[in-house]
Amino acid sequence: MQITRQADYALRAMMYLSALEPNQRAATSQIAKEKQIPPSFLAKIISQLSIAGFIHTSRGARGGVMLARPAAEISILDVVEAIDGPMAVNECTISSAGCPFTGNCPLHELWCGVQRELVSKLKGTSFAEIVQN
Repeated sequence: MQITRQADYALRAMMYLSALEPNQRAATSQIAKEKQIPPSFLAKIISQLSIAGFIHTSRGARGGVMLARPAAEISILDVVEAIDGPMAVNECTISSAGCPFTGNCPLHELWCGVQRELVSKLKGTSFAEIVQN
């Protein structure tokens, strides 16, 4: 399992914004430069993060991007799932409908346990914690 490049870039952008002072705005060009994100790709990501309610954007001379709520209230899982959809280590952890081994698979419980631990860890880690480290 691997998160997409888009989710990785979204996490980088959110880390950058989380390190700013409350209500401080940043230019997307600065985020792109410092976090090594292609500007055209970042524009799409910023739009998705805005739609998900994690950031506010504004245009103009005093415009830019800022967090919509405190970094302590946004988890790593929130952002990954906003970009990539539900986190899954295997298809059967979301739905066993397509698996021919449903009910008779010794790996199913292992995958489900790993899924619970991964989701718990990502959900329990906020951007405030990441920035503090």
